[in-house]
Amino acid sequence: MLMAVENHSLPRTAAFFDLDKTVIAKSSTLTFSKSFYQGGLINRRAALRTAYAQFVFLVGGMDHDQMERTREYLSALVRGWNVQQVKEIVAETLHDLIDPLIYDEAASLIEEHHTAGRDVVIVSTSGAEVVEPIGELLGADRVVATRMVVGEDGCFTGEVEYYAYGPTKAEAIKELAESEGYDLSRCYAYSDSATDLPMLKSVGHPHAVNPDRALRREAVARGWPILDFHRPVRLKQRLPSFSVPPRPALVAAAAIGAAAATAGLVWYANRRRTATV
Repeated sequence: MLMAVENHSLPRTAAFFDLDKTVIAKSSTLTFSKSFYQGGLINRRAALRTAYAQFVFLVGGMDHDQMERTREYLSALVRGWNVQQVKEIVAETLHDLIDPLIYDEAASLIEEHHTAGRDVVIVSTSGAEVVEPIGELLGADRVVATRMVVGEDGCFTGEVEYYAYGPTKAEAIKELAESEGYDLSRCYAYSDSATDLPMLKSVGHPHAVNPDRALRREAVARGWPILDFHRPVRLKQRLPSFSVPPRPALVAAAAIGAAAATAGLVWYANRRRTATV
């Protein structure tokens, strides 16, 4: 169980959640590959390739060479996608695709943190066009996500404006703490991946969720709680009252600058060789 309701005379606090395999059971962006295929954004071959990437992600991730090949392929793939079309496809298929993937345990934690007076912030390497609607579905207060440059024609250029990965997640959290008045020593963070160690180390209450081997070793060594989330349940089936009214504070985090779009498959498209654990 979480701590009692926050004393609002104290500095504000927040709970920071990674998204993929932490709050939902799969890669959020790759889950939309079939929808992008049906919408004409990718061909059958690309849809099959992203389905394979989803499989690799679920069974343990990619090595460096695989990541580089996938990055190069997807960077070229998303170039020229119309931003509005991507948004419409995500909006039309969000509930059918994402709702069944949300971990019951994660949904409960989000509720508990809100009840305790904490903001809930989704911090994800996935693209903003995917993460922001999922954040709204979950009742999150803020979202930090990867963004790509959009050209004057309203299409993705293939260039990255902001990449929410590894150390940059921790930097975004620290900037949010400054702008929102969060006391990071009293904040919580949740992730499944060792790439999020900088984010986990930046708060006073880090948690490993369904951790990969490297994160599990680190969590054991540091005495961090290790959580096992394994029950994806549709929100409306789980608890009818979970449907959260739109929260006025749900915004793309100020720490990552002005809004710009990112393509649905950017989760894998832009991992860098220089990312450190």
